[in-house]
Amino acid sequence: MATYFRNLPFYTVLLGLSGLAMLVPALVGLVLEEHRTARVFLYSAMMVLTAALLLGFASQAPRRPPSERSHLATLFLAYLWLPLVLSLPMDQAVGNTRFINVYFDMVSALTTTGAPIFDPARLDPAVHLWRGIVGWVGGLLIWVTAFAVLAPLNLGGYEVTSEANISGQVVNAGGMMRAAGASARLRKHALRLAPIYAGLTAVLAFLLSMAGEAPLVATIHAMSTMATSGISPLSNLEARPAGVVGEAMIFVFFVFALSRRTYASGIGRELRQRLTKDREIRLALFAGIVIPTLLFARHWMGALEVDELANFNAALRALWGSVFTVISFLTTTGFVSDSWGDARVWSGLSTPGLMLVGLVLMGGGVATTAGGVKLLRVYALYKHGVREMGKLIYPNSVAGAGRLGRRIRREGAYIAWVVFMLMVLSIAAVMVALAATGLDFETAVILAIATLTTTGPLASVAGEAPISYFTLSDAAKLICAAAMIVGRIETLVLIALFNPAFWRD
Repeated sequence: MATYFRNLPFYTVLLGLSGLAMLVPALVGLVLEEHRTARVFLYSAMMVLTAALLLGFASQAPRRPPSERSHLATLFLAYLWLPLVLSLPMDQAVGNTRFINVYFDMVSALTTTGAPIFDPARLDPAVHLWRGIVGWVGGLLIWVTAFAVLAPLNLGGYEVTSEANISGQVVNAGGMMRAAGASARLRKHALRLAPIYAGLTAVLAFLLSMAGEAPLVATIHAMSTMATSGISPLSNLEARPAGVVGEAMIFVFFVFALSRRTYASGIGRELRQRLTKDREIRLALFAGIVIPTLLFARHWMGALEVDELANFNAALRALWGSVFTVISFLTTTGFVSDSWGDARVWSGLSTPGLMLVGLVLMGGGVATTAGGVKLLRVYALYKHGVREMGKLIYPNSVAGAGRLGRRIRREGAYIAWVVFMLMVLSIAAVMVALAATGLDFETAVILAIATLTTTGPLASVAGEAPISYFTLSDAAKLICAAAMIVGRIETLVLIALFNPAFWRD
């Protein structure tokens, strides 16, 4: 039996996990006496698990061991075919909708984009839970594959620091491919990261429940926070029982999307030293302090009436709304604080959503569930810019920071700039494609950035008026779905995947 599971291909494992995940909303539907929804998910789970079992038996014949490149190709193809499987129960549970809407929703959830296409009041609680589970599993999938597949290939942000410092010695990450096979690394990292991921989700769900949130809502919000999907059974975070306390709990768990070091081994003083010296954490703290301060200080620059200055409670609400929403969009989660409206009024700016666009483009940490360009690449560009300005003043100066620091400022900054330009070109291409479907310029820009950075809720806050994904044409929905997949995989990974030299190496 152990040999059977060890020889299962990656796509069969994903299919089996999808079938097992369908049993959860089936059980919830049974408990809530939503018998039709429970039957839909139960029958779909039985069908998917049967298909996975048959494919597992058919794949037991001796074959060539899978490589990192084959797992990378499987990961890319999974974002195309797996939403079709995940859409089977939801298509029947939602009813009275076209399949393209359900497929779009499942692509959005699996890529942790969280672009809402259905009115929350239209879906049953079990269906809301299914959307949250798909987003949660999609976050775990990118977590595991980032360590097991992308890291050995120096992709996904690891190319900035392709040489890591271990015990004072500089080693190349490519040695990981020689130390263990791709399948063995996937099993190892899945067994190591899944308990951490599930444990953190359970802790946050418990804390939100203790703060007054409904158990189902607390569970979905906890899964959405850890996966940075922004999926919610509510239309927004306004008027929730948990209030500011619940937002504060979610805010603490945003840190796991800012740096991979937050869930590395070791606690106590060692963990504190890692976090205080972490480049991505420091850059996130800078953004989380400077931008809310600018929005907050705008009030004292004559934007609003002077009488409002005496309202201390309004000032605190505006400051908290800015801080929470800024970090939420920096991690590409997309949760909007209940006090964000106060923050917008306090700032006196008509469209502060433009700042959120810049934040989602920066993105979160490398090897996390966040999207965007990633903080480590932004840090590499920043260090390169500082070094170049220093050379203008002292042309013959020699910079310090050691070998790894020089690597980040030189090769790392070069690759980061390539990734940034690929992101810009991808945004331009998606904009042109969306404009060809009849969308105006502003809508096309916002949708392109929201999908490529996997921040679906951005469409409702970045512009003058909220943008509805449901009202898009079929062509626009397919373009957005493709952009979500490209944003999740990253353009550089796709170029490497379709490069013949990459496979011949």
